[in-house]
Amino acid sequence: MERLIVLVVDDSLLATQVLKSALEELGHRVVRTASTGTEALSAYKVCNPDIVTMDVTMPGMSGIEATEKIMKSYPDARIIMVSSHAQQGVIMGAIKAGAKSFLLKPIKPDKLRDALEKVVNFKAKT
Repeated sequence: MERLIVLVVDDSLLATQVLKSALEELGHRVVRTASTGTEALSAYKVCNPDIVTMDVTMPGMSGIEATEKIMKSYPDARIIMVSSHAQQGVIMGAIKAGAKSFLLKPIKPDKLRDALEKVVNFKAKT
């Protein structure tokens, strides 16, 4: 898989560091991080990443709301939702908002790699 430019969005500094480390170990570059949905929108406009990892629950604007807004302005955006919540409604809300994949915390490197491949291939199919 090609080296991806990634925007990591999570309000937990620990989760951000874990994701960043896992992505870099897989050979990708985390170009920017954000801790709120609002920051995610601004960061996306500035860095135009290949992939976004987006936490669901954040202060202010949720990850699902931020995903909807990013997808409205950038329909080709590739977003992977990341959450500790595995309820069916959360997963369906994320997919409906435009997320291409969903990862459950804690992140396992093999699951992250699989999600990245799925999202990259999803883009190629559309």
